[in-house]
Amino acid sequence: MGSRKRNSADKIKEAKQDIVFAKLNNCPTSPRKMRLVADQIRGEGISNALSILKFSPKEASGRLEKLLVSAIANWQSKNENANIDAAQLFVKEIRVDGGSMLKRIRTAPQGRAHRIRKRSNHVTLVLSSKTIN
Repeated sequence: MGSRKRNSADKIKEAKQDIVFAKLNNCPTSPRKMRLVADQIRGEGISNALSILKFSPKEASGRLEKLLVSAIANWQSKNENANIDAAQLFVKEIRVDGGSMLKRIRTAPQGRAHRIRKRSNHVTLVLSSKTIN
């Protein structure tokens, strides 16, 4: 690796040092329904985001709550002796992308058939801290 490439790689690595993420792949919920819940917690602190997800009546909120807890655990494993409250973690980015579709057939009148698309999604949740350790 050349020196310029190594220097830029080191800069990128330093920038990503305080970022922790968790991914949820092939979640059997449509991306549109998941985005409704994801938009509520984008930019929120983790304690506020957990309370929003806990008391939300939507089914997608349970899956996102579990994903957020997983991202917090990833942060704790990376920063073993750091305090969560002192770090002031927040949801920096949450991305909901479409996943694979299951295509099914539903019977229709007069011998016809309608296609049913059962959608899934991929969620990427990125945490970051407001204070530098």
